[in-house]
Amino acid sequence: MTPHTQLPLQAVLFDMDGTLVDTERLWWEAVEQVAGRSLTDADQPEVLGRPVEHTAGWLATTTGASAADLAAALHREFATRVRTGIVPRPGALDLLDALARDGVPTALVTASPRAVADTVLDALGASRFAVSVTADDTGPTKPAPDPYLAACRALGVDPAACVAVEDTQTGVSSAEAAGCAVLAVPSLAPIDEAPGRTVRASLAGVTPADLRAMVTPGTHDAPDLRVLTWNLWLGGSKVDDHRTKQLKAIAETGADVVGLQETAGTATQELAEALGWHHHRAGENLGIISRHPITARFGDPDVGFYGAAGVRIAVGRGREIDVWTCHLDYTPYGPYESAFDGLPATDLIVHEKVRLAQMRDTLTRIAEVAEDGVPVILVGDFNSPSHLDWPDVEWPVTRAAAAAGLRDSYRETHPDPTTAPGHTWSPIHPVHEDGSGRPEPQDRIDYVLHRDLTVLDSRTFVTGTPSPWPEVSGNCWPSDHAAVLTVFGVPGVR
Repeated sequence: MTPHTQLPLQAVLFDMDGTLVDTERLWWEAVEQVAGRSLTDADQPEVLGRPVEHTAGWLATTTGASAADLAAALHREFATRVRTGIVPRPGALDLLDALARDGVPTALVTASPRAVADTVLDALGASRFAVSVTADDTGPTKPAPDPYLAACRALGVDPAACVAVEDTQTGVSSAEAAGCAVLAVPSLAPIDEAPGRTVRASLAGVTPADLRAMVTPGTHDAPDLRVLTWNLWLGGSKVDDHRTKQLKAIAETGADVVGLQETAGTATQELAEALGWHHHRAGENLGIISRHPITARFGDPDVGFYGAAGVRIAVGRGREIDVWTCHLDYTPYGPYESAFDGLPATDLIVHEKVRLAQMRDTLTRIAEVAEDGVPVILVGDFNSPSHLDWPDVEWPVTRAAAAAGLRDSYRETHPDPTTAPGHTWSPIHPVHEDGSGRPEPQDRIDYVLHRDLTVLDSRTFVTGTPSPWPEVSGNCWPSDHAAVLTVFGVPGVR
């Protein structure tokens, strides 16, 4: 478990309108022009920090015009004003330059459309930002956390180790919902101080040191737990210097607990000893390593190649969490039967009976040791797609887990499988390894499931760009699966 308070400043995420450039006034004027009237303070919640579509829909209810026509007019009016009247906010460019000198990456996170954002980026210098996220890049936009979470995923950083710079309450709500510390620099409407939030009148004089202080001890109360599931692929033995590469990957994720599969007997203990962590080895295939003390061990210690094993870890004074790792049989493999054999959904479901029995056994073991008030995490290589990803197949393994009250952390963070498929099989198999040249079905078969925790973020993880099979010995990534990292909030821990 890594307390937010101990993370360094990993990135700074900037709102655009009213924060970096003085466009809130231009947006206000554009809305007045399209509305055909002067705006008042009562209109601010529908205008400031809102995407074009929201304001257009609001205007439609009072003008009788279509929301689509109003949105097009707002786009035109605002873009014209931006091209002719953009002015950087005081201190904005100085802060961006100082962060660049310190090597702190920055992102632009705006509720404006891509066309407007690109106009502003051209004026500010697009090279100042490693990432830009606009209203066109996420489903829900501000005040939802999605834009800030998307920026953090693109940068590969933890939201809790980032500062978001905002000028409206809508943007502040978005950033705080994502788990970021916030520097609020109000443009038109006041913003109150709050825990984890600093309010300044201007960016003038703000330094990287000021932002670092916002993610140092005393800023956050709630720690987090970073949980990784990783199939090591026969212990990693197909890749040169695999143990060193495994340790490097774990360090890069900042994981606190790792559920392992295909450990080849010795990987669990060797990794734990190298990290100075606690561990539980179960059979020749399964293991859990944890930077936090293990207070109990569950399941058959001599479990076979397929099955499950669990531990209870102490994450803080009086707070414990059960963490289980499982590995389910790989054959018959549903995506092959669907893509190569054309089997219908009914047959695919029937062929899951071996994995379903293994999952039911795992869920029974979890239930036997579960205690009230102790959250549960189940990770593993399920070798089964999810019913949340395939609209026409009710995959019974993940259905059984859901029926037991376990939630899919990746799909909580990325609810749309078309825009965020989250494939974990396979980063090294673009084509099927039988030599036929057929594309390998890519799918999500590794999961971090949970009960009674709050998901702050979840993402797949692969280092480098692995070469495809069989030329894998030099890969930086020593596995044939992508790992999955989920960050959980752990309430009640100090």
